[in-house]
Amino acid sequence: MPEDSIEHIDFDALNRTAISQPLIKHIYTADPSAHVFDGKIFIYPSHDIDAGDAFDDLGSHFAMEDYHILSMESPTSEAVDHGVILHVKDVAWAEKQMWDSDCAEKNGKYYLSFAAKGYDGIFRIGVAVSDSPTGPFIAQPEPIKDSFSIDPAVFKDKDGTHYMYFGGLWGGQLQRWTTGSFKSELPESPIAFLPENNEPALCAKVVKLTNDLLEFAEAPKEVVILDETGNPLLQGDTDRRFFEASWMHQFKDKYYFSYSTGDTHFLCYAIGDNPYGPFKYAGRILEPVIGWTTHHSIIEFNHKWFLFYHDSSLSNGVTHLRSIKVTELFYNEDGSIQTIKPYK
Repeated sequence: MPEDSIEHIDFDALNRTAISQPLIKHIYTADPSAHVFDGKIFIYPSHDIDAGDAFDDLGSHFAMEDYHILSMESPTSEAVDHGVILHVKDVAWAEKQMWDSDCAEKNGKYYLSFAAKGYDGIFRIGVAVSDSPTGPFIAQPEPIKDSFSIDPAVFKDKDGTHYMYFGGLWGGQLQRWTTGSFKSELPESPIAFLPENNEPALCAKVVKLTNDLLEFAEAPKEVVILDETGNPLLQGDTDRRFFEASWMHQFKDKYYFSYSTGDTHFLCYAIGDNPYGPFKYAGRILEPVIGWTTHHSIIEFNHKWFLFYHDSSLSNGVTHLRSIKVTELFYNEDGSIQTIKPYK
């Protein structure tokens, strides 16, 4: 639910009708990447702060400086905040805007992938490593070679191979990389360099990671989402096309790529037969929430499925002050996901 439509909302009433409540309330958190490590849930969110930056469509007001980690014994238990595990000051190449992150485990090590803006004003993706899922994490001295844009999500396939999905439009700069190098020329506009509405939509990227999870093992590929006729979604199909917030999970023998439509505020998903796709559009996971952005993760815990997401109801609709939540997710017999309404 966009910010310009919340002026007359009764937030006390809204919060009473919400299907779930914020997992923590002492800080603002967003973009939850949840994983089950050793039978326990660990959540890697962004940490929203009010830095006083003016609202703009490039996301300058999302001025996050560090990362916290939350843990839960189960999706219904109390969330524990383990504090700051990485600050922008600890990342040599990053200047500001510590945006979405995700974490993967391999051989007892934990690898935090994160997006941050360098001193040249360009988003890159970095990796920090820890011996514990709760950190602290030590950042690599440089970002991943040839990385760009935002919202890294790392998926471990059944054969042990790790893939990263990433990319985001507007402030996430994905549209500035269509030629293979960063388009630094003006205009500094969120819609500059986007395809026309009747052209194929920009896609998220997928790339296989090296065995040490520190670099790309190949050139990133397009995550193509097809419509019901087998053609790529068009840029003008704003209720279905990709905008940001990639996530990948498996259900039975299928691969579910889920994402946010950004300015139309839906969480959607598409289904494929392998990690690279193509993926056929399958529907909506979550209807719009209070606040501008929608970002999520999906996990299985004790044979049930759960959606982690965020909204801005705790901050009375302030776009950049969000709070993470969790609710159960259900599949139909045909493998489709039942659409969730965040408020009753």
